[in-house]
Amino acid sequence: MPDTIMWSAPDGGVDAPQEAKAILLGLWDGHEKSALRIDLWTKKMMVDEMNDFFYQTFFGMADTYVRATKNGELANELKEFAKAFHKKATAALENSEK
Repeated sequence: MPDTIMWSAPDGGVDAPQEAKAILLGLWDGHEKSALRIDLWTKKMMVDEMNDFFYQTFFGMADTYVRATKNGELANELKEFAKAFHKKATAALENSEK
């Protein structure tokens, strides 16, 4: 588990290194027809932040999916899943803190 994650994107206008608490990187191997992933988070990443990160990731995946496939119905299902996931994850965290 890394202590820090630093990133920059000079071509995207982010020249100075920025700190992040987590990164999810997905790659598609077209030859093997399989997804490859790199998932990292720092020791400073809190559970509530991870819940929000996953919610926003699922929501973003839905936006990407609809742009790539034009299948708004399935994209909306993914967004509804994201909302339900976030609600359940938040409730579970609140219950564990009691």
